[in-house]
Amino acid sequence: MIRTTARPARWRAYAVGCVAALGIAAAAVPAAAAVPAAAASAADGNDRYTAEEIHTFLEDFYGEHGPGDFARKYGISPQLKEKVADNPEFDVLLCAQNIPASIDIGPVTTAQSARVGWATVSTYWNGGSGKADFTAYVDLDATRPIQLLDVDCGSGS
Repeated sequence: MIRTTARPARWRAYAVGCVAALGIAAAAVPAAAAVPAAAASAADGNDRYTAEEIHTFLEDFYGEHGPGDFARKYGISPQLKEKVADNPEFDVLLCAQNIPASIDIGPVTTAQSARVGWATVSTYWNGGSGKADFTAYVDLDATRPIQLLDVDCGSGS
């Protein structure tokens, strides 16, 4: 009999403790959710993405064979989306018409005053025997999610 009366009291205390803990955690979540994840990762201190963060973004964006559907939808600026829509026969993001065999991202350069960073993207074709380069530009503003701003295919592509 002692056991049945003591047990519900323990469970009630446990439940009240859990609710209190969840209440504290729930109160902390909106404050954390208000800061965009990309902005929280900026290590610059001036609300700018670093060269390392841009390099990681470009590697993730392009992957091994080019950007996937999610990257094409959410990883590019509205102006670049228009450029892509205006060129349906040409893959503006890859400066090509086909899927490359592999992709490498070169070193990133950042122009703090222009608030832009860029890197050479090298695409390899024909099993790696052919190579084409283009430049990808990324906005440095870490108060917004990181996105590809533009792609310059150059005169040779």
